[in-house]
Amino acid sequence: MALTDQDTTLRPIKLRDQRLWREVNRRNRDWLRPWEATIPPPPPGVPAPHRPTYRQMVRHLRAEAHAGRMLPFVIDYRGRLAGQLTVAGITWGSMCSGHIGYWVDQEVAGRGVMPTAVALAVDHCFRSMGLHRIEVCIRPENGPSRRVVEKLGFREEGLRPRYLHIDGAWRDHAVFALTAEEVPEGLLARWHHSASHK
Repeated sequence: MALTDQDTTLRPIKLRDQRLWREVNRRNRDWLRPWEATIPPPPPGVPAPHRPTYRQMVRHLRAEAHAGRMLPFVIDYRGRLAGQLTVAGITWGSMCSGHIGYWVDQEVAGRGVMPTAVALAVDHCFRSMGLHRIEVCIRPENGPSRRVVEKLGFREEGLRPRYLHIDGAWRDHAVFALTAEEVPEGLLARWHHSASHK
C-alpha cells in the first residue's frame, strides 16, 4: 500500500531499500544526530544491547506492522528515497491512538515533503484505520520539526520531561496532537488549503 500526493509518496519499508536508506542516512548523519533516538546505558553488569542491522530493523518493523502496532514507511520524493516516517505505539480499544516519528533528507527539507508525508499518514490513520488521536513528540529546540506540526495545525499540549533518550541523554519533548474531529475535511486538504493561501 502506497500513499501519494504529487511528488511525495509514503510506502512500506523494504529489505531492498537498504543501499539507498544507508546512503541517505550516512549523508545526513551530522544533521540527524541531535534528533535521533539512542539506547540508554544498561545497569551495571548487564551487557550493552547491540544496534540492530538494517535487516533486523526491517524485520522488527514488519512484525510490529503485522501485529497492528505500527506503520513503517519510507518517504519517496520524486521517485527517490528521501526519509522515513513511522506511526508507532498504535493502541486500540478505548484509546485508538498512535504517534508519528519522522526524518527527512536535508537536501529536500523545506520543500513541503514532510508536512505532506505527515498529512498522508494522519489521513490514513483516521480515515482508513479508524484511529482517533495522533501525537508527535518533538524536542523543543528542533525548529524544523516543530514547523512541520505547526504548519499542519497540530495542537501543542505541553512538555514531557526527560521523555526519550536522544543523542546520548534523556531529553524533554513537546507534545503535539490532533484528533479526528479536528480535521473533518482531512489533514492533507487542510495543508493544501493553507499552503495555497500563503
